Amino acid sequence: MNHSNPTPLAVIILAAGKGTRMNSSLPKVMHRVNGVPMVTQIAQLAKKIGAVKTVVVVGHKFELVKKALETEAVEFAYQFEQQGTGHAVLQCAENFKDFTGNILILSGDVPLLTAPTVQQLLQRHLMSSASATVLTADAPRPEGYGRVIRSPEGNLSAIVEHKDASAHQLKIHEINAGIYVFDSSTLFRLLPLIGNKNAQGEYYLPDVIPLILAENKTIAIEKTKNVTEIQGVNTVEQLEKLNENSQN
Repeated sequence: MNHSNPTPLAVIILAAGKGTRMNSSLPKVMHRVNGVPMVTQIAQLAKKIGAVKTVVVVGHKFELVKKALETEAVEFAYQFEQQGTGHAVLQCAENFKDFTGNILILSGDVPLLTAPTVQQLLQRHLMSSASATVLTADAPRPEGYGRVIRSPEGNLSAIVEHKDASAHQLKIHEINAGIYVFDSSTLFRLLPLIGNKNAQGEYYLPDVIPLILAENKTIAIEKTKNVTEIQGVNTVEQLEKLNENSQN
């Protein structure tokens, strides 16, 4: 626990998705890595880094996810229509109406993420006095990931989803890991303003970033070298590969 940080830290875990490409009746986050459901590992990570509040966004077969977390100190928000990550976080607004501090947003399907990597992200956020900080990495094969566009000063100027990226932007190897820290009041003030005019028709959480930048606020970047830690699971093959990686 980091007692030198006076700013309270909360965590939102995104765990509402079906995970259709897993071809399984289980919600995606319930698949096991090292014998433990992925979502349970993320909830334990939140506790390890000293979160004072952890909210898990559930949706598809939420009873199973809640059961897996019954011994963890978490609360729940519900997303029954899959309308994207921005929409998912917005479902937590009520949980955070009395909270002021930083909110770390994690995915329930990124089970190899470690406390030191998250601590570095939080440290960067605090040192930069940023309104938000994004975890990034250089991916050898960046297909499918949002690309990170930097300002001349090295801060964030945009995240462009793969489906919306230009040919030039697709050449960028620095990817958005989908792990963020936001100032809570900024996040919930701007989140209702994002739109869904994109290839998927979804409300993307990264679309809050241009709104923060438009207020001339800083969005810092913490680039990790631990690329394996930020790998998510979308297919059975990826799950098997993660289980292998976690043994090494």
